[in-house]
Amino acid sequence: LTELLQPATLTITNDSWKHKHHSAMRERSEENDETHFSVEVVSESFRGKNTMQRHRMIYSALAEEFSAGLHALSLRTKTQEEMGGGS
Repeated sequence: LTELLQPATLTITNDSWKHKHHSAMRERSEENDETHFSVEVVSESFRGKNTMQRHRMIYSALAEEFSAGLHALSLRTKTQEEMGGGS
């Protein structure tokens, strides 16, 4: 994501522990238990793109991770201007 978006800020939080009780998650092995993440990213790469387009950029960049077991992302995607730091 860093290479693709060249973000001003990028915060990735592993939220997998919040979903351990779900039946689909209980069946997973311990070695592949990182399945749910929150991603907050501020990037000028998002300028002129709507939320869906921004999310598609990230999902496309993480296609390999999804095929390897990543299950869900919670995304917050903004430009610096939207965060109040305009340029």
